[in-house]
Amino acid sequence: MNRAVALRIAACGLMGLGAALLMAALLLTMYTSGRVAKIPLNIDTTLVSEGTATALDPTSLTTGDPFVITENTPVVLQRQITVEAPSNADVVTLQVGDTLRRTDQQQDNGLLLAMVDTVTLDRSTAMAVSSDTNPGGAVQKPRSIEEENPPTNIALPHDGLSYRFPYDTEKKTYPVFDPIAQKAYDANYDGEEDVNGLAAYRFTQDVGYDGNGPDAKLSDPLKYASLYENDEDGQVTARAALWGVEAEDPEEPITMTRYYAAQRTFWVDPVSGTIVKSKEHGFHYYARDALKPEVTFADFTVESTEDTVESQVASARDEGDVVALWSRILPISFTALGLVALVGGVLLGAFTLRAERALIDPGLDEPDHGFFGRRPTDSGPMPAAEAQTEKLPSQRPPDRH
Repeated sequence: MNRAVALRIAACGLMGLGAALLMAALLLTMYTSGRVAKIPLNIDTTLVSEGTATALDPTSLTTGDPFVITENTPVVLQRQITVEAPSNADVVTLQVGDTLRRTDQQQDNGLLLAMVDTVTLDRSTAMAVSSDTNPGGAVQKPRSIEEENPPTNIALPHDGLSYRFPYDTEKKTYPVFDPIAQKAYDANYDGEEDVNGLAAYRFTQDVGYDGNGPDAKLSDPLKYASLYENDEDGQVTARAALWGVEAEDPEEPITMTRYYAAQRTFWVDPVSGTIVKSKEHGFHYYARDALKPEVTFADFTVESTEDTVESQVASARDEGDVVALWSRILPISFTALGLVALVGGVLLGAFTLRAERALIDPGLDEPDHGFFGRRPTDSGPMPAAEAQTEKLPSQRPPDRH
């Protein structure tokens, strides 16, 4: 194989490589990035929020004395998130266990709230995959501490987002499901804020309040959706003395209904949709009139701990790096390399063609020679024929007089 043939093969190889790289960049942009930007299937995390509360002392429920409500009680909200079946290329099922505890009491004596929620989400949109015929979600029926039977799930159709926002989160309003209220409420975009170096979108959600903030008032609190068959924690009858309310007869039985309202703030990584930080104000109370709370069960405000924020920011960055690699870095790199390879192949091919023509006819390599052949002026006579002919001077005729 001579050098000219080798150069021709190299030129074709470069152009083929350039075309392949450009095609790969196009495929990554159109198909692969969409398959990568999905909720991971390996979620296993514990989120912790701390704060204070005005809360019922659970031990006072069994003493026969008036219910004891304490203020400035330290509380911790712990959320455990794991992936369960069914989970596949299209959907992921999250099981989320929430507990709110008073940290000033030991073991289960300080337990105020507990719930296990399960929801199946579309991995691309983060929306619940649920309907009346296929709920795609459930809550666990409460059990006593001594109960040994396995937990029982109660089907609960979910809608909207749950525990995640979608990839490429936008500055708009999203419906976010509240498992206690058992329905979705709007989470409104409220600005951008730096969270540990991450530019996060802030969303606020109001459940039963007329706004989000310390000055917000109860506007439409919800009757607590009890998970017991007999609604034993949704409506309670007790002596007036136990409730601590005024009555002509302290032994008079008074029935009160449990109500619920909440305010939430989410800080969301817009690339991955990960909630990197959250703040929640929950209000559970008993009353005979929904807008006139009489006995507080738990009025708490908690915010993500610094360790939780750091962990969530790191997780969001990891997910964002994977998406950036497949949707931006690799396509841009492949496009640049593809263009370089194509241009290099074309230039090498042009050089090879010129070299081959020069070998066939050395005159073809002269500066006044066209790349595709002789110029039109090259079709004239040979140089020897172009030599000037010397002209002899003519003789003057003799002068005759």
